[in-house]
Amino acid sequence: MAQNKSGKKLIAQNKKVRRYYDLLETFEAGLVLTGSEIKSIRDNKVSFKDSHVVFSRGEAYITGLHIAVYENAGYAGHNPDRDRKLLLHKREIDLLRGKVEQKGLTIVPTSIYLKRSMAKMEIALARGKKVHDQREELKRRAVQRDMAREMSKYK
Repeated sequence: MAQNKSGKKLIAQNKKVRRYYDLLETFEAGLVLTGSEIKSIRDNKVSFKDSHVVFSRGEAYITGLHIAVYENAGYAGHNPDRDRKLLLHKREIDLLRGKVEQKGLTIVPTSIYLKRSMAKMEIALARGKKVHDQREELKRRAVQRDMAREMSKYK
């Protein structure tokens, strides 16, 4: 994968997050990883299914993030579904924890990328969409797609 102008190499993107959540604010966080985990990330072996951020002892952790086992790791492999610590500033952790506890919001990962050879994760403060909101969004996109298709016939 090629790097973009900001030096980021996109590894994985959580494509379903925009369908189920309204994203309010995004943050960049580092990840505490083992050697076999970073090698597996470089091979694009990451799954976001049911992952979210939890707080424990004044720190933020990502749970549910699946990083596949690296084949060539030898005996020192890793647990693919373990909780991983996120590297955030203390004020960011306090801000996010306060919003999650008070307003019923959640924090979900949106993407993982490499920035100057370090793994970073973009997380977003999000509010869950209702089922009818999801349906309206799908209908609106279908109408726009049909309009664009019809307009392209007349060009």
